This record gives sequence, structure tokens and C-alpha cells, in this order.
Amino acid sequence: MARLKVHINRLIENIETISAFMRKHEKEWTLVVKVLGTHKEILAKLLQHPAILGTHSIAVSQCKALRIIKELNPSLRTMYIKPPAIKNVAEIVKYADISLNSTIATIKALSDEAVKQDKMHQIIVMVEMGELREGIKREGLIPFYNKIFKLPKLQVIGIGTNLGCMYGIQPTYDKLIQLVLFEQIIEAKFKRSIELVSGATSITMPIMERGKVPDGINHFRIGEAAFLGTSPLENKPILGLNTGAFTFEANIVELYKKASQPDGIISEAAIGSTVEDSSSEESTSYKAIMDFGVLDVDAELLIPEDPEIQFFGNSSDLTVYDLGDNPRGYKTGDTIKFRLKYMAVANLMYSRFVEKIIVN
Repeated sequence: MARLKVHINRLIENIETISAFMRKHEKEWTLVVKVLGTHKEILAKLLQHPAILGTHSIAVSQCKALRIIKELNPSLRTMYIKPPAIKNVAEIVKYADISLNSTIATIKALSDEAVKQDKMHQIIVMVEMGELREGIKREGLIPFYNKIFKLPKLQVIGIGTNLGCMYGIQPTYDKLIQLVLFEQIIEAKFKRSIELVSGATSITMPIMERGKVPDGINHFRIGEAAFLGTSPLENKPILGLNTGAFTFEANIVELYKKASQPDGIISEAAIGSTVEDSSSEESTSYKAIMDFGVLDVDAELLIPEDPEIQFFGNSSDLTVYDLGDNPRGYKTGDTIKFRLKYMAVANLMYSRFVEKIIVN
């Protein structure tokens, strides 16, 4: 079975480094742990460690994960990081201290449920600023806040935006200063304090290193930097963080010298994907078949540690790599190691067919 190794101590070091960085810049930050899915043992190693006390809260995007976090460490503040579905408001109010919202109907449902549970629920209102993901229109900001400030058992603690997650819109100074101005307008209009201006994620960290984040942006939601040690802005390591907290190892289950071009009539029946190969019909090379496939992870998100190995094709449960003339002498039963992109970690953590191994 292919296996994902999770180096817990490296993750802890990253969390401590980010906490120190945020303290230096007088910012709060939320650790987004959705990449870990609902793996209790791994979550426990992180959430029960003293390093977690340096965070403002813990964020996920699944109700089941919220429940697990509260079971593992009830003292932690939890955040539901995507707009809730109305049918899930009972669980959101019960297990999430904070949720991100952009729809009046949902916020009213949260308020009604909070009244039922006799529990104060906090929300951050998300504003659309070019990414075309969740968020209210900027011109509707004042009437939106006017409606939600009146709702019982609901505390509006922040304003936020999502940049860089879908289209990759950069969180420039101009974008972020707009969010700060919106917060100032709301505070002036309603004579209420807005605690969090949550406009920053891992993609914003290199910008803050360069001193280009407005002072008013005081809350970061960070996942990739903590778990991979990189920022999606430049896909480079930042702050000296560990970039090897996750290692994927897969097994060679077959290794033969085979043709580099398929033989036969090609139909539309393919489940996986292949690379375009300019080799002649007569050319051959060693093809290693690995014990994972599309159901486990997209091979485009994997980087073989051996640069001579090239992706050749895959199907639902197997992946083929071209070893060329196999100069390193790989054989059936050998292991090939991969570095991972962020979504590869998520895919593998959620796969039921990949073994997870905790390494201290």
C-alpha cells in the first residue's frame, strides 16, 4: 500500500515559527487544518500540543472535523471557514465559535439556531473583491451590516475577503487597503468595533515580509504555509519553514521495458490521463507501475524526488512512470518517494486507500 508520512515535529516547528512571526507584526492568525481531513490521531498530535496556544483559532470546512476538534481540545476556538449551508446551522452553532458568511438568509438561520441553543455565535462577513468566490458586493456593505447587527445571539466580529484561492488574484496593497477602509466605514457608521479584518492567507505572508500589508489587516487564515512551508504567491519556501513535513512513498508493483506508444485503436474509454509522447513507435523504455491512481491523488501534484523519473500515465488505481533506461536499477518492490503540492496532501489525507504514518 502507498503511504503518506506525516512528520509531526516539523509541523509543530512551523506553527511555532508562524506564531512568532505574527507576534512580531502584531497580527492574529488562524490555523486552517482542513488539509488533514478527519484523521483523529494526527489532529490530536497538533491540537493538544502547547504550540497551538499561539493561534487565534482553528479552522476547518467540514462539520465532522469541527466535532473532532472540540472533542480533542474543547478549549480551542473553532472557525468554520466557508459559508455554511442552511441545513447545517445546528452543527455550526454547536461546534463552531466563528463562521464566515455572505448571505442574509444563512445569517438569520444561524441567529435563530443560536437562540435555540442559547449560545452566542460570532461571524465574519466576507466581501467580494475580485476573486469571484464567496462575498457580498461592496456596494451593498452598509445595508447588509445594518440588517445583521440587529439579530439576537449573533456577534459580528469581523470583515474578510478571499484572494488567491480560485483565480489567484493577488492580495495587493490596494486590494487590502480597500478592506481596511470598509471596516473603518462600518465602525464610523454604526459606532461599533470590528475586531478582525481578515484579508490575508498564506499567499499574503511574503508580502508582509516586505512590509506591504496595511496595518489594519490584523488577521491571517493560514494553511499551506504551516503544512508545506511555502506560499502560493511564488510557490517558494518562506520564513525558513520546513518544506518536508509530508512525504509520499509508493511501491513499484510491475517494472518492464515497454513501448512508448500505445498499440491499437484509441477510444474515449480512458479514465485517467497520459502525457503526449513524441517518441517513435519503435522506442521503448522501462515503465514502472505504482500502487496509486487518480482515486488517490492527481499525479500532476506530485514531484518525484528522483528527477529522472517522468509521469507517463494513470488510471483509477495505478500510475505509470517512465524510468528511461533505468540507470538507478529500480526493481519491482522498490519504493519511489515524492514531494507534494498542497492539494496532493489533501487528496492523500482524504484517500481511504493510502496508509498514514506519523513520524515524530
